[in-house]
Amino acid sequence: MKRIDPKKYNLTSRTTLYKKTDNIYIIIDRKSRIIMKDGYRISEQAKSILCVDPDVRIRVATSAPVCSKTKEFLLRADVEIMDLNSLKSSL
Repeated sequence: MKRIDPKKYNLTSRTTLYKKTDNIYIIIDRKSRIIMKDGYRISEQAKSILCVDPDVRIRVATSAPVCSKTKEFLLRADVEIMDLNSLKSSL
């Protein structure tokens, strides 16, 4: 997995992005719950990435619990959510 520069996708430098084959992972490593406000922000980040690179699949890897409404919202936006610890173990 390779870390990529978020400025390439017009995102803030605080965004952590990794690329593996045709997947781009947005990494969120925190303890507080991911709520709908975060879901809207993640959705906008995904749109920005897809404008530059439309053939990739966006995934969010997080160590925080995700609100059920947010999880459903992101799945409808075609953004997959996965556990950050399982991603680290697969490396």
